Amino acid sequence: MAALLDTLLEQEKQLQFTQFTSVDALNLGLAMLKLAHARPDKKPVTIDITRAGHQLFHFSMDGTGIDNDEWVKRKSRTVARFGHSSYYMGQKLAKDGQTVEEKYYISERDYATHGGSFPLIIKNVGPVGSITVSGLKQEEDHQMVVDAITAFLESQPQAQQA
Repeated sequence: MAALLDTLLEQEKQLQFTQFTSVDALNLGLAMLKLAHARPDKKPVTIDITRAGHQLFHFSMDGTGIDNDEWVKRKSRTVARFGHSSYYMGQKLAKDGQTVEEKYYISERDYATHGGSFPLIIKNVGPVGSITVSGLKQEEDHQMVVDAITAFLESQPQAQQA
């Protein structure tokens, strides 16, 4: 468990942007959609990218529903409140043997500590939003976001990489 938590924190240190525009959100969102379509199981997902409370990208594949939108909202609130991925928060709470309600006195109706929402981090600024997937197992939701951010950052000119 400690190794997983260290890995999740390291991802947050590495996967940072120097800037993030609305066009970046569109390009990243579309890249995430391509990743979803390339999955062998073809499971549908909802993808959401929000910066400073402003939804820049949102797409729900056929086969998703309003429940996926609710999961996105709850996971994103977790990232906004704690500045860490929703997967990290869930694993940390599990390690501590507590729920989010027990430790932080907040409702699981409003916050989800399941994988799938990752902080949108601007280097030398900090978390400014979230990049979220809902529809897969929590570790797969998380990994899809990580894979998409990694590929996106690698495709950027060196001057824009963190």
